[in-house]
Amino acid sequence: MRQASNHVQFLSVLLSVLLLFPLTGCWSSHEIEEQSLGVGVAYDKAKESIIEKELDEQGESYVKKNLITSTYQLITPQVASSTTKQGGPQQKSYMNISETGDSTFQMVRELSLRSDTPLTSYHMKVMVIGEALARSYSLEQLVDQNLRDNDFRPSCLVLISKGRASDTLESKTAGEIPAFHLYGMIDNTYRTTRILPPMSLIKLESKIQSRSSFLLQNVLSANGEIKFAGAAVIKGKTGKMIGFLNEEELEGVTWITGKGKGGLVKSFDKKTGQLIVYEIESMKSHIKPHVKGNNISFDVHIESEGRLSENGVVSGNPLKNQFLQQAQKTSEKEVKHLVRNVVEKMQEEYKVDVAGFGNRLRITHPRVWMRVKDNWDQTFSEVPINYDVKLTIKDYGTSGYNK
Repeated sequence: MRQASNHVQFLSVLLSVLLLFPLTGCWSSHEIEEQSLGVGVAYDKAKESIIEKELDEQGESYVKKNLITSTYQLITPQVASSTTKQGGPQQKSYMNISETGDSTFQMVRELSLRSDTPLTSYHMKVMVIGEALARSYSLEQLVDQNLRDNDFRPSCLVLISKGRASDTLESKTAGEIPAFHLYGMIDNTYRTTRILPPMSLIKLESKIQSRSSFLLQNVLSANGEIKFAGAAVIKGKTGKMIGFLNEEELEGVTWITGKGKGGLVKSFDKKTGQLIVYEIESMKSHIKPHVKGNNISFDVHIESEGRLSENGVVSGNPLKNQFLQQAQKTSEKEVKHLVRNVVEKMQEEYKVDVAGFGNRLRITHPRVWMRVKDNWDQTFSEVPINYDVKLTIKDYGTSGYNK
């Protein structure tokens, strides 16, 4: 009995010692008060591409080309404490700091020469790339260092800016952090067909490696305010931006892909010219490739269910099937217009496939795809595309009962 008791006591002491280790905390951690939390980064083409000679630690000169300006949005202990102490509304909740050079990695390290709190990228929310830079450099070049950096979040949202990207990281709204604001706006996809599904850094990498053309959400900045406005067209072969789709053209792409979660279709009654607004409750699309010898064509079948949310036709009674059918046809015509316009833009102006036609061909006809994939954008620009649209109004509110 005494031996068993001693054995139990020994195990109890051993267990107590082992339990002390988790209580010691993370001895390799860094105090948050000693960090600058990077939450956003903007890349722009440098205003002056000059060559500078800098002195290194040994006093020897080295060449630095001013090609890219990186702007980092930081939340620092100093910013947080000053905002708290002075009430917040008059103070910015962030700090932007810029560096210019030819190496994104070197520019990050240059910040260490200007601040006593090193930049960390664990909480990076958005990366915005300026139009001029995206036209001059491939995205693969621009994001290479970020993909290699273990500290940089692969979930970081990537956007294109029509204008200076650094302007999108500024705000006139007191207490607002622009990087968080941009990141949160992407959640509004259920309310509009003019926002693309989010493109994270890791998803961008897969697009780049596939060498297929694609879209990136475009953001505009004016007077301290920002807005999602259309999308940038990225050519797969070069990885560079070649142009923009406007907001209506982006709507057309959303209908083709069937990836919309909500939104509306605004059209006008043929007879009266009055407004009809169809609210999207569901959307689906099926792209069907056809191959006959060397000839390729596509059929796009689009279906949607929704509600009549706004009706300016005074004489129209939503309870009557004839009126509902006319409203559906009017809305269908508008969707066909959106689709036709963006197909023409893709095939005739940009000559790129950014709506997933090639991916459907790859899935259904893999051998054909292997034959045409190396020059798919050019092939796509010449293939016939037919489409049909079927919208169904399932709900029209209660306004019809009052007419």
